Amino acid sequence: MAYIRDTSRAMRLEIQHLMDQAQALVDATAGEQAGRVKAARDALGGSLESAKTAFGRVEDRFMDKIQAADAGIHEKPYYAIAGAWLGGLLLGWLLARK
Repeated sequence: MAYIRDTSRAMRLEIQHLMDQAQALVDATAGEQAGRVKAARDALGGSLESAKTAFGRVEDRFMDKIQAADAGIHEKPYYAIAGAWLGGLLLGWLLARK
């Protein structure tokens, strides 16, 4: 579970960095009054806000699913082991066919 938290944190930081750069671009062009630049800045600003909201929702849903899977594995570990073994067997069989 710690690995998933670390991976999620790294993804969140990378996306946050990307959003910060986009926000810096929007702020840097704030003085431009050309119609096309203003329209592009406004569109990017709106897209940036909706991306932040969507990312927050996706991250929350992802963590809920991970926590549910973790709880299920703790409740029935032998089912998880058998499922992983069968999945590996099926994957090995599919890859060996070619």
